[in-house]
Amino acid sequence: MLAELARFYKEGGTLILINSVTWIIAIAIVIDRVIALLFRFNTNANAFMAQVQKLVMANNIDRAIKLCNAAPSAALPKVVKAGLTRANKGSVEIQNAMEEATLEVVPEIQKRTPSLWTIANLATLIGLLGTIFGLISCFRAVGLATPDQKARILAEGISEAMNNTAYGLLIAIFCMTFHLVLTNLTKRIIEEIDQYSVKLENLLIARNKGALPPPQQQAAGEQKPA
Repeated sequence: MLAELARFYKEGGTLILINSVTWIIAIAIVIDRVIALLFRFNTNANAFMAQVQKLVMANNIDRAIKLCNAAPSAALPKVVKAGLTRANKGSVEIQNAMEEATLEVVPEIQKRTPSLWTIANLATLIGLLGTIFGLISCFRAVGLATPDQKARILAEGISEAMNNTAYGLLIAIFCMTFHLVLTNLTKRIIEEIDQYSVKLENLLIARNKGALPPPQQQAAGEQKPA
């Protein structure tokens, strides 16, 4: 296996080694984004917001903020915390605080994923360039070679050309596949932020107007307002 891989790289020439750099960069980006989107920025949105809603309805804003602090790197708790810290302010301040927090976290969520599409195109072009260089060197050598050498030189040149093409396409497929996966993960997190930030905003505005549902209103009256 290793011998076949070594022969593949040797037959591919210099450009296949250059293309390997693009693949290493793509793998590093994928690992970074998978860790970020599945672990660092992600949270169980439904369970988290159910707890926040209960605390807000119980007028326990401080505990809701502490709940957000328990997941300091997650995206949704950051946005929710921004709204909770303005819970006793007007609707405009609550909305502005949450929008500002959203504008801060969304670029972090989307960061580096679009680069995979660029790397896919670059790898394809480098592979194509390697193919052209392989064919050029092949036909140049064939023109100068003796008849008994032509078949061997032609086979080596075509092998270099096809290896570069295959390698470039393989990297491109890898990048495009993970670009699709990471884009969907990013979209899901952003949709959760948009959905639950609006719900929290409406809940806080209703709280400030004293428009909580009767059971929660009664429970809120048993505690000192935050």
